[in-house]
Amino acid sequence: MKPGRPRIVVTGVGIVCPVGSGRSAWEALLAGQSGFAEVASFDTARFRVHRGGEVRHGDPAEAVERLDPATVGRASQLAIWAARIALSDASIDPAALDPSRGAVVMGTTSGEPGIVEAFDDRLLAEAGEDPEHAFADRYPCHVIAANLAAEVGWSGPVAMIPTACAAGNYALAAASDHLRADRCDVVLAGGADCFSRITWTGFARLGAIAPDVCRPFDRDRRGMIPGEGAGVLVLETLERARARGARIYAEIAGYGISCDAFHMTAAHSQGAGAARAMEKALRAAAIEPSEVDYISAHGTGTPTNDKLESLAVKRVFGTDCRVPTSSIKSMIGHTMGAASAIEAGVCALAIDEGIVPPTMNFTAPDPDCPLDCVPNEARRMRVDVAMNNAYAFGGNNASVILRRCEP
Repeated sequence: MKPGRPRIVVTGVGIVCPVGSGRSAWEALLAGQSGFAEVASFDTARFRVHRGGEVRHGDPAEAVERLDPATVGRASQLAIWAARIALSDASIDPAALDPSRGAVVMGTTSGEPGIVEAFDDRLLAEAGEDPEHAFADRYPCHVIAANLAAEVGWSGPVAMIPTACAAGNYALAAASDHLRADRCDVVLAGGADCFSRITWTGFARLGAIAPDVCRPFDRDRRGMIPGEGAGVLVLETLERARARGARIYAEIAGYGISCDAFHMTAAHSQGAGAARAMEKALRAAAIEPSEVDYISAHGTGTPTNDKLESLAVKRVFGTDCRVPTSSIKSMIGHTMGAASAIEAGVCALAIDEGIVPPTMNFTAPDPDCPLDCVPNEARRMRVDVAMNNAYAFGGNNASVILRRCEP
């Protein structure tokens, strides 16, 4: 961190995922609970795989208070739900803030696929378009951030970052830049994606979905499990947070972004882009690899991606790296654009509470993934520095470093 630059801190964490929302989600992750079940939102009979991670413990529409829930897609509803949790956690009343000084930066993979799926269903049924549910102004991915801003009444910078499964980390990076440039006082930053037939079909046709559970870094891993959810963090400058007596979970110490420029869906064969993002993040945070206490892995559970991520970690941290490295996707599945936002929230909580979540379903070590993956049980440990990694189709890589905020 360059001297004199505003320090950016996390003062609120909002998580909605298949194992719970808010505090219950965090406790479920530490307990190793699974959010996988037979898919309920659509018929998977045509597919060879049938399990997913859906949010079933509540109706996200109930979080929508200012807008009409019928005009807001499920991904936006999940984002609003997570944002309300985060704002409450940060003790911030959005109506008490100068609207022009409140910003929203969100990431996504698919936007609002449920809107276009409903429209397509009507066409297939020869019912034509229903003007009450036209998708033209409700489907594009930017509506998630726009709906969230409208719901909380903020008119500062609003941005949607559609960099697929790394989008949550990209959003945190952009939000930090907004605060350092004094464009706003508070940012709601994160990611959201909902369960959809579109996403499911794409991964099923790639043969990437596991038939039972997700086993990151395990020798017998067979793929990812699609999930849904939202992660929203409240970010503000350290100066403002201290002035209002806010609880500070962690500091956003730095970030690194790179692109493989290698293949549309496959990661670089030597993990070069992923390693470069980690190296950039370490430099930006002025932190040595030896200072990192915990790595929140991308950890999808696919044979190739886990192998390449392990290779990238070894390139940065050394071949004898024993930094605890776990993947919560083993419990909630891959929540797409929400994944790294949820995982960033987990990193902040791990720093604050001194415990890291496990990688569940681990049964057999893989020589290609020689990491300490915190197998099957949460680990009590002091975490001063956490690295949150996210990689995506198109070769998008983003690493964010969170650090304990010392006086």
